[in-house]
Amino acid sequence: MILPEIIKAPAVQLIGEKCYTTLIEDLNITDAACLKLLLSKGLGFGIVLGGALVKLPQIIKIMGSRSARGLSLSSYILETCAMGVGLAYNFRQGNPFSTFGELVFLTIQNIIILLLILNYSGRSRDLFFTGITIVAISYVLGSPAIVNDAFLSFLQAITIPISLASKFPQIATNYKNGSTGQLSSFAVFGFTAGSLARIFTTLSEVDDSLILIGYVLASVLNVVLAIQMVMYWNVEKVEKISIKKED
Repeated sequence: MILPEIIKAPAVQLIGEKCYTTLIEDLNITDAACLKLLLSKGLGFGIVLGGALVKLPQIIKIMGSRSARGLSLSSYILETCAMGVGLAYNFRQGNPFSTFGELVFLTIQNIIILLLILNYSGRSRDLFFTGITIVAISYVLGSPAIVNDAFLSFLQAITIPISLASKFPQIATNYKNGSTGQLSSFAVFGFTAGSLARIFTTLSEVDDSLILIGYVLASVLNVVLAIQMVMYWNVEKVEKISIKKED
């Protein structure tokens, strides 16, 4: 099959000349390695697209209810720090955008959620300081003159326990309240699915044990949050009915 150059060029850039010829021009779908690469690339860009949308429902839910009830500020601070370091590390390593691109959107969305939590928790005075801190950290991580590659690799290793620690406060808050509060089910389930899929794309395209270990361990705790969402599903329905009756 011969495709127009406008389609062929990005396809070749995505999966390489060899796999393009095998899968598209020769229509040979028995090449396991090329099929695995195509699946990984497809999943990767699907995750990137999902990352651009996955936390928007959480943002809308907070703004709609004008409340951040049940959301752990410490969880979002730790998670955002881990994502920021991971983003800088992947850029510095030159990894394919399809293997980490969602971090760009997730980091931005997390920052918005952080600011909303502060605002609706009566800590609006901290908004300016938080914004300045985020800009400063972004500049430092993006500057090789300040943070060299070796130290950035060290920071990436540290993000594994930080990322895991970011989940525990939210899990503990859910357990303590017996409810998931304003936590968005779409965000939780979407994030869980994305982290599980990232294990496959990392194995397929990135030879980096630090990144792989991080995704595997994060997926375990994301699954725990998803289980809590299911367990407390009926509790959320009762709370919503009670709020409507009070109004």
